[in-house]
Amino acid sequence: MGKILVTGGLGYIGSHTVVALHESGYSVLIVDDLSNSERTVLQGLEKIIGFTPEFIELDLRDKAAVKNIFDQHSFDGVIHFAASKAVGESVENPLLYYENNINALVYVLQNCVAHGVHNFIFSSSCTVYGEPDYLPIDESAPIKRALSPYGNTKQIAEEILHDLCKVSDLRTILLRYFNPIGAHDSALIGELPKGVPQNLVPFITQTAAGLREQLSVFGDDYPTADGSCIRDYIHVMDLAEAHVVALDRLVKKAQQEPVEVFNLGTGQGNSVLEVIKTFEEATSVTLPYKIVGRREGDVIAVYADTKKATQVLGWSTQRDLATSLSSAWAWEKRIRGL
Repeated sequence: MGKILVTGGLGYIGSHTVVALHESGYSVLIVDDLSNSERTVLQGLEKIIGFTPEFIELDLRDKAAVKNIFDQHSFDGVIHFAASKAVGESVENPLLYYENNINALVYVLQNCVAHGVHNFIFSSSCTVYGEPDYLPIDESAPIKRALSPYGNTKQIAEEILHDLCKVSDLRTILLRYFNPIGAHDSALIGELPKGVPQNLVPFITQTAAGLREQLSVFGDDYPTADGSCIRDYIHVMDLAEAHVVALDRLVKKAQQEPVEVFNLGTGQGNSVLEVIKTFEEATSVTLPYKIVGRREGDVIAVYADTKKATQVLGWSTQRDLATSLSSAWAWEKRIRGL
């Protein structure tokens, strides 16, 4: 099997995808600037796969350094995770997000073209859909004006890839994630938020571990069954395995168009209150939480139509919500020494 460049490969989704790539026989070079990850993730990867994967600490905004990576290594494909990802921070510091998420992508793509690397997988997001016109969301849903610079960088990146694939030999699969949660079964790698978590599940596990006094549920007056917002929560290893399936499709030249788009979710929406209840049932831990006011910018409900991924990629999720939450709790307990 070939060698794959995984940018942002020590991050949450990237590290789990490194495991899935290894299990499928690919070799990997991880590039990460450690701005949203930790070098200790390498130790977890070593214990899981049996050796320390090749890693270079590198800021992809360094154009000469990116060229040097491609000059020194031969790649059969690139999986591009590297990006800043906090919505609130992107509103406060938009230029950082445009520089980091767009310039870095452009430099990697320039070198893909120059070095004849034809297979490219881009880490996109359901953020590009905004407030959906209909549910579940399929890949033909309109791309709406982004609500944050972070969301806009995902839209711009997709446009760049469409434009490039029209005039080059690059072949791209855009994977639009819904809400990744959970951790590897070993509890050796998982989500490592820096500072206050931006996402629901790490806030739940930190509250259960006693790091947070209580969990805030932002609104119980939405037009949903229990009044709380609905999202599509997918186990991170299901997501990681989808990247390998997509890569196999590119390597085997099975794609039908220069750019293909797939939603990656479970196809099922769960409300915030349902997630809390499922966590309590799966772990026998009672969560202190309170209902507070709505949070600005929150979409009422978002969940995926996954038929295309199932029919074209032959991929579907294998792990349910309770399994995902249990694995997240096992990871939290391990890193807290509980």
